[in-house]
Amino acid sequence: MKKIFSIVLLLCLVKSAFAQQKFYQIGDYPLENGQVLKDCKIGYRTFGKLNGDKSNAVLVPTWFTGTSQQKSFVANPSDIADSTKYFVIVVDALGNGVSSSPSNSISQKDKLFPTISIRDMVNTEYKLVKESLKINHLYAVTGISMGGMQSFQWMVSYPDFVDKIVPIIGSPKQSSYDKLYWNLQLNIIERGQYANETMKTVYALHQLNLWTPSFREENTQSDDYANYIKKIEEDALKLNPYDWAIQLKAMINHDIFQGKKPEEIATKVKAKVMIVVATQDHMVNPQAAIRFGKLLKAPIVELTGNCGHMATSCEGDKMRAHIKGFLD
Repeated sequence: MKKIFSIVLLLCLVKSAFAQQKFYQIGDYPLENGQVLKDCKIGYRTFGKLNGDKSNAVLVPTWFTGTSQQKSFVANPSDIADSTKYFVIVVDALGNGVSSSPSNSISQKDKLFPTISIRDMVNTEYKLVKESLKINHLYAVTGISMGGMQSFQWMVSYPDFVDKIVPIIGSPKQSSYDKLYWNLQLNIIERGQYANETMKTVYALHQLNLWTPSFREENTQSDDYANYIKKIEEDALKLNPYDWAIQLKAMINHDIFQGKKPEEIATKVKAKVMIVVATQDHMVNPQAAIRFGKLLKAPIVELTGNCGHMATSCEGDKMRAHIKGFLD
């Protein structure tokens, strides 16, 4: 029996790794700022089976510059959105290079691509679920980092559409520290006129805040710095500065409150919420998420190690145990 279970588990993992990339062609899409995103398409992958009453659908939006292929692991039986229980929809957020993005647009390429928002990402995800997949209600939404920001936005954009929401190391609104950090990256790209070489500096800065100083000190010897920075710069040249910048702008302007008091917005949230934060996060400040979580009287899971924004990897077992318990 144990051998059979192991084989079934292996087959599930293999299926997750090779799920087909799919697209929903929305067409010309009006953005919230009044601009039009031409020939809008949304990429996604699905895992598991939708049950008879369509009540087991879980939406997982991607992190900053991440893709549904990279995020497919969440559907593994051992992970938070177990595809043996749920119908998992991992969706490529606008601007990630798979869904409509500056790098793949035909008529709005590179600088011609319109400015998008986190709300635009969520609105197109809603259209995918409602219009293409014909699902009228989601059991859960959960995402990491920018996926966590989208999860917060789902709470207020479609409060009656989701039962449970778990933002992971995301924020309902950027702090002044977050804006300083994200704008610094954006300024480097813009002042460098979107040259690929600028991504060497941007990506090094990104890596600087992805982890904590103590983690880097423990894991990278000073004598090995030359090899460390060489690898960062090699990886940076694989990144598209236009895609990077368009998602940066979306995060910089992210704010679910829109001038209203958090207390007022909290009363509009109908989903059951669990919030995961990393207390030593240098990438997305956790305080706004903690404050809003307290207003919602939501359970707050704190990842306290020195991995910073990457705490979801270093403390994955702790995080998964809490989330799986909440969802189940």
